[in-house]
Amino acid sequence: MSERDLFANFARMRREMDEMLGSSWGRSGFAVRRSSGFSPNVDVYYCGDPQRAVVKCDLAGVGLETVGIEVSGRQLTIVGERAVQETEGRVYQQVEIPTGPFRRVVELQVDVDADRAGATYEDGVLRVDLPLRTDSEVTRRVPVDRAGTRRDVDG
Repeated sequence: MSERDLFANFARMRREMDEMLGSSWGRSGFAVRRSSGFSPNVDVYYCGDPQRAVVKCDLAGVGLETVGIEVSGRQLTIVGERAVQETEGRVYQQVEIPTGPFRRVVELQVDVDADRAGATYEDGVLRVDLPLRTDSEVTRRVPVDRAGTRRDVDG
């Protein structure tokens, strides 16, 4: 089993455990601090030639003008806000579609080239394409000199 397979579902499992424990802790009388907003679902996969990471994020009902994307190292951060819908004159039986601000951080298992990243938004799904770094972009050879023949950097 590859390292990628071991960690592929960690974020989803953590969210599900938080939701499960959060609701049972709340019923048992323990104080549970709920953050405002929500955490949209994502799919992450690796494909293509040249290789790339693809992150798809479910943002149905989110205005594109509120969405921001940042790549830092192996971390992709997606922020935005789903507007609260008008409720005047309505009596709801059930409310399950989360609203408010969100911030979703996706930990990637590979080094990506942030300068060549691109994103598209279609039918409520944000797709972020992140080309993988090649070994030559990450690795730098450092020359080793013999003792006593070292080149002076300062002068």
